[in-house]
Amino acid sequence: QVSLVESGGGSVQSGGSLTLSCAASTNTASYFMGWFRQAPGKEREAVATMCRSTSTSYADSVKGRFTISHDKAKNTLSLQMNRLKPEDTAIYYCAADQNCKFMITERIIQGDFRYWGQGTQVTVSS
Repeated sequence: QVSLVESGGGSVQSGGSLTLSCAASTNTASYFMGWFRQAPGKEREAVATMCRSTSTSYADSVKGRFTISHDKAKNTLSLQMNRLKPEDTAIYYCAADQNCKFMITERIIQGDFRYWGQGTQVTVSS
């Protein structure tokens, strides 16, 4: 069982930056890790994934603005979000699974991950 706890959400103006963190209860360096988001009335979508702390993938909507990283020493996954837009407003979730999925981020679904955090709200105002 892996426990994930997100932090770092908040409110920011358009063009601003936020960094989300996800603390894991176990060593997840060899895991498939991901960040999802869910806006009101929309399905949960994957925005960034990382396989075994090396291979990364991003949704086209965030490519060039978001960066996923993993601190092995702290067992913490991060999502650096720059040049935020109002359409980035959502609840952001951290997810983990023991098996990597090698496909474009837009095809990654909730069922690809076994473990989930509780989510953290990100609000971007125009």
